[in-house]
Amino acid sequence: MTDVQKNDRYRRDIDGLRAIAVSAVVLFRAGIPHIRSGFFGVDIFFVISGYLIGKIIVSSVAESNFSFVDFYARRAERILPALFIVILFICIFGWYVLSAIEYSWRWCHNYVDSNCDIKY
Repeated sequence: MTDVQKNDRYRRDIDGLRAIAVSAVVLFRAGIPHIRSGFFGVDIFFVISGYLIGKIIVSSVAESNFSFVDFYARRAERILPALFIVILFICIFGWYVLSAIEYSWRWCHNYVDSNCDIKY
């Protein structure tokens, strides 16, 4: 795909809606008094994602080159690197910020739950 084709597919309005969605969630989480719900931003983001993914699927089916494997491979290629980086930084941050008991307890509570031997 050439740069001209990529630019033809770029939608400034969708980027604007994404900015509104992210801003709504960030402002809600920041505790701004007049922002009462961050769910509105999440809803906008899900609708935009559904629209874009639906558009990708419909155009691929129309061109007779849709493949579930390729579709999910592209999603994984885009999402997994960011996921692994976030997990890495959270683990490093937790290692330095949490005490050994807190770090162990959170690990047991979240992943092992009933098999955890830590007693308080």
